[in-house]
Amino acid sequence: MHPIHDGAAEAAPGTDPHSPAPSPHPGTGTPTAARRRRLRAGALTLAASAGLIAAGQAPVAAAPHPTGQQWVATWQGAPVVGSAIPGNTCPAGDGLANQTVRNAVFVSAGGSSVRVRLTNAFGTAPVTVGHASVGVQASGAAPTPGGTVPLTFDGGASVTIPAGQELFSDPVQLNVTTLSTLLVSVYVPDATGALTNHPFTTNTNFVASGDQTTSTDPAAFTTTPCWMLVDGVDVDGAARPDGAVVALGDSITDTANTKGDANDRWTDDLSKRLADPAGPADRPSISVVNAGLGGNRLLAPRDGQPYYGVPALERLERDVFQQSGVRSVIVFEGINDIGYDASAADMIDAYKKIIEASHQRGLKVIGATMTPFGSSSIWTAARGQTWQDVNDWIRTGGDFDAVIDFAAATAAPGDPLTLDPVYDSGDGLHPNDTGTQAMADSIDLAVLTPGPATGAGHAHDHGPGHGH
Repeated sequence: MHPIHDGAAEAAPGTDPHSPAPSPHPGTGTPTAARRRRLRAGALTLAASAGLIAAGQAPVAAAPHPTGQQWVATWQGAPVVGSAIPGNTCPAGDGLANQTVRNAVFVSAGGSSVRVRLTNAFGTAPVTVGHASVGVQASGAAPTPGGTVPLTFDGGASVTIPAGQELFSDPVQLNVTTLSTLLVSVYVPDATGALTNHPFTTNTNFVASGDQTTSTDPAAFTTTPCWMLVDGVDVDGAARPDGAVVALGDSITDTANTKGDANDRWTDDLSKRLADPAGPADRPSISVVNAGLGGNRLLAPRDGQPYYGVPALERLERDVFQQSGVRSVIVFEGINDIGYDASAADMIDAYKKIIEASHQRGLKVIGATMTPFGSSSIWTAARGQTWQDVNDWIRTGGDFDAVIDFAAATAAPGDPLTLDPVYDSGDGLHPNDTGTQAMADSIDLAVLTPGPATGAGHAHDHGPGHGH
């Protein structure tokens, strides 16, 4: 068993990425006293994170080649607290009992061995895992003819994950192909109570009665929309990448409104570009790790909706810094804050805190402009001005080490405030599969090359693909 770190102590809310748009929050036009307290709490969280660095309590792998550590993250499902989710059949609110969850996870990069991160980050009681396994997906719940490989924890088949903790399995030999899908199965013999999970995935996942961790029969399983008990996969071996870039974002990163099981998130499309043998010979050797959470905010929780995760300021340590081999982070978040009438000044302050904490970890920080939402239900003139002010600062402020201009890449021709109809999933806010491809295509791959944190990025650092 390889323990990692404490999870956040309390859950926080956000917005449904599959709803037409984040709902505006009444009475939040200016920062209230409670909101200022939340902002101060976010600052304290980052300050504590910096203190851990100084004390030598580094994440599992803050660089791709530290002594004795060769692991690189290839997949992540940023975790949230278990709760009932309106319109969602994920059972994480009640939890599981004598059941197996089989999580289908699309990996950005391959390797010859893997380890899996189990999570009880938001649990209030220990969770006992009876057995766990990993295999390559053939289709649905069925693994390839090789079946599944049992996972162990300090050599044992069973492990108990303490409340608020995550832990890695022992390494297992498994040839993982870049851009393949793994099936990670976890059996819990006893009633768990609410389970840490990732509720919105676009991937079909599976649940079965009893211990089905070695099952090759898809008929044993029913479907579920969420990932449970697992929030990370690392790879090692000659084929693994040199490091990882983490994409910190909201629903547009988490799923957008892309087709189920198509793996067409913009991060997936970026992974495909990086893996394309016809691509530039000097493209960086990195995995793309998706830390998107539907409805997530930079600054504060959304009351009564814990299934959307804690704000970016509070999850930075776990969802970015603790990712194995992380070398850089793309910060692409803020539309939900605008939907709650956050000010540009507060949002820019949050970005600066993220940049500072990331630089203290030696990470390159890439800012991405927020995509247009002028035809969505949350658009107002005041919110449009905030969006413009923040995007202008991202482009020209010079605080980021590099800039990706997603706003320019997805805007309607002649109307920079509106999402191009070709890219619009129908709500004026979330891109469709064509839109996420345009986002990935707009990135100059050279921007992703790990390098010194300079804080000197400007909008000219983005790549081609503005509009079409």
